[in-house]
Amino acid sequence: MDRKKKLPLMMLSVSMAESFKDFDGDSSIRKVLEMCCFMQNFLARTLADFEMKLEKAVLVPLNKLSEEDLPEILKNKKQFAKLTTDWNNARVRSQASTGPQAKQDGLREDVEEAWKRLESIKDQYSADLYHFATKEDEYASYFIRLLELQAEYHKVSYEFLEKNIIELKESHTHTEPQMSSSEKKVFGEPLLSHLESCGRKIAVPIEECVSMLLRTGLREEGLFRLAAAASVVKKLKSCLDSGTVDQNEFSYDPHAVAGALKCYLRELPEPLMTFELYTDWFKAAAEKETDEKLKQLRTVLQKLPTENYNNLRYLVQFLSHLSEQQAVNRMTPSNIAIVLGPNLLWPRCEGETSLLDMASASSVQVVTVIEPLIQYSKILFPEGTGTLHK
Repeated sequence: MDRKKKLPLMMLSVSMAESFKDFDGDSSIRKVLEMCCFMQNFLARTLADFEMKLEKAVLVPLNKLSEEDLPEILKNKKQFAKLTTDWNNARVRSQASTGPQAKQDGLREDVEEAWKRLESIKDQYSADLYHFATKEDEYASYFIRLLELQAEYHKVSYEFLEKNIIELKESHTHTEPQMSSSEKKVFGEPLLSHLESCGRKIAVPIEECVSMLLRTGLREEGLFRLAAAASVVKKLKSCLDSGTVDQNEFSYDPHAVAGALKCYLRELPEPLMTFELYTDWFKAAAEKETDEKLKQLRTVLQKLPTENYNNLRYLVQFLSHLSEQQAVNRMTPSNIAIVLGPNLLWPRCEGETSLLDMASASSVQVVTVIEPLIQYSKILFPEGTGTLHK
């Protein structure tokens, strides 16, 4: 994560994110900046991933070669050259000596000693060269791997840029086409009708978004609290509506994924925790004793329609996973309840007063309901987490 934040591309993305806030929400320059911000973020993450793979697969083993194997070979080569010179010099002195016999015997001993040292280092040097020769193919493979990683990185970046540039040009030069009436919408549709039409137990936006967040979002600071680029959230919603989500594309922007999930929950005609049980939830959460509170919450959970219960269980189990990383992402059960609770439970009201009631409920009451669901998810949902895939 630190590597990514230091990349110029990521700093450019952050700068763009700050800049587009100054423009009107419907202006073309804001939409372009938002999309560019999203694209630079993706490219920065891709580059960081490439650099980590490169370091592990190429740089580390090549550094071992340069720091361990080669220095030893060069050291022995240098010593071999020096001892060769010493032996030659000793031999010349011995041959040229005309002094007493004792002196000549001493010079011959010097020659023999120099020869022994030379033979020893020669054997070591030869062994080093042979050892290096046996690893030549291995070292050559690192350079091939370097080229493969570069090709993979540039291919992913090029395909991503090509696809999004085309979409950006089309949206910039044409009016966004209206969705065909034959297409099945997901956002804003009743939960049961959506599940029946696609033959699923978990709603598409919930399952897809949770799947992406489990991959890249659990350690993201301020998930569900920090806003994402509106254009990216809008694009993801359109993909979810049309059933053409590329998780590899959107997983790199977990805040946009979290934003789309919040939008789905907020746009349901009826909250996931239902209008009918609105008062029951607060009565259960008002219990002072933890055991009694959990007992009452289980009772309310059992009153939920099957489809609502399954989707709430799936979502809360994910939120529990998220809270387990609170030391990194700063999202405690209480913080999650504050930002996500109003999208799960609101009163049946009509007109302008509904927004006021929702705001009032979200400030204190909803937190008291959602927080224990997250804290005690394993107790309240004894079925386990078998359906929640990481």
